[in-house]
Amino acid sequence: MAKKTSTTSDYVNGLYVKDGRLINSRPDGMSGIEEASMYRKQMKKQYKVDCIADGIERAKMRMDHNKDIYEF
Repeated sequence: MAKKTSTTSDYVNGLYVKDGRLINSRPDGMSGIEEASMYRKQMKKQYKVDCIADGIERAKMRMDHNKDIYEF
C-alpha cells in the first residue's frame, strides 16, 4: 500500500489533514458586536493619546512664548 504524502492540495480554506486527522487552522471569527466593541475601544484610546499629545504641544508653545517675553 502506497503512503500518500500531505501536500498543499490538502490545505483547503484553513483546513488540512495531518496524521489522518482534519486540523482547523482558520482564525477565530468575530461577531459584529465584538468588532464594534473593539473599534470603540480603539477610538477611546486614540482620543486619550490625542489629548495627551495636544497638552504636550500646548505646554511647549507656552514655554516658547514665555522665553520671548523675558528677552527684552
